[in-house]
Amino acid sequence: MNAAAVISPADRFCTVLENSIRLHQFSRLLLTKYLGSEPLQRIEITPVEIRQQIQLRFVYCYQTNHQTKNMAFTEGMQLITQLLGTQFKHAHLETLLEKCQLSFSKKGKPLFSSQTLPPGKVQTETHSHNRQKHRFIEQSRPFLQALGVTDSNGVVIPKMSDKWKQINKFIEVLAAAVKETGLTERQVLHVADFGSGKAYLTFAMHDYFCQTLGLNASITGVELRPTLVDLCNDVAAKLQFTQLQFEQGDVQHFKARGINVMVALHACDTATDHAIHMGIRTGAEIIMCSPCCHKELRPQLQLPQILAPMLVHGIHLGQQAEMLTDSLRALFLEAHGYQTKVFEFISLEHTSKNKMILATKRRHPKDPQGVLAQIAQLKQFYGVKQHTLERLLQQSVDAL
Repeated sequence: MNAAAVISPADRFCTVLENSIRLHQFSRLLLTKYLGSEPLQRIEITPVEIRQQIQLRFVYCYQTNHQTKNMAFTEGMQLITQLLGTQFKHAHLETLLEKCQLSFSKKGKPLFSSQTLPPGKVQTETHSHNRQKHRFIEQSRPFLQALGVTDSNGVVIPKMSDKWKQINKFIEVLAAAVKETGLTERQVLHVADFGSGKAYLTFAMHDYFCQTLGLNASITGVELRPTLVDLCNDVAAKLQFTQLQFEQGDVQHFKARGINVMVALHACDTATDHAIHMGIRTGAEIIMCSPCCHKELRPQLQLPQILAPMLVHGIHLGQQAEMLTDSLRALFLEAHGYQTKVFEFISLEHTSKNKMILATKRRHPKDPQGVLAQIAQLKQFYGVKQHTLERLLQQSVDAL
């Protein structure tokens, strides 16, 4: 008799899993249909590189919280073998080459099935490792399901794939800024998100600061629309996120309370200036803005004669006004002790604007006089008489 014929379905499944890990082809293992008495919904297992060694990350998904454990290869395989059929009735394995399922009947009989990925669907090893390396939010997080990004199995809903990419890109940018500013050393943090909307990114920041980093962080979402404020507060309450709250209001009237991270994405026109001013005034270590609707400077522009043939076209004039507006914002931030980057960010919901201004507070600020001279030269060159951020900053100085 062929030896393969006597291998049990469970052993066959474990062999495929073990080989995929050894050959760096393992993507994800999902254990569902829990048989125990705890409020455990599923376990998601993925590879993770720690100190140049591939380990297995176990994410225990409960109804309101998650617990993460990293295990060495041998220890992890032993635990998986113990869980199959005794604690979980269903296992779904994804590798770079195939998808496998192991299920157990009511009588405990194991059933194995496998589907080889067609050539067009086979992923390269490099792609898989990059995907794991740059995933800053786990798909299994409860808030993603509550907000409709993933389904009950932690799988991203197809129509929400762009939002899923945006969430991860945003947290990637934020994580780099947090590392640069040393915020992980703070005992208490306050994060404010203005114009939070349905709060995909607000919840993601709560997950990153409170779960991933384990910090004592208070997250506040500020939104004008009361229906969204109520919706987000209800979701936060159901998930028992006591450090996350939402308030009705806008950036111009919000009373700042020692903000460490100030976020204002898709703030229209001068609302971005009010947000930046608040961040500077409260001494925020990180300021993140994605401005749009640049209306203030365009009517003020006096076209230099040499640029007139180019800026006679409305679209070019609008782009010039936008570039000038955000350049001045970046320079004002530099003059107030920040290191500033202006770069292309992934497109936001309901808009094609994808520029981000990221400012991190310098530990050793530069002399602002040179930057202020550059601001004056730009204003003179374009005939700018008024810039909201400059006015707000001057009012703060006058109030001292």
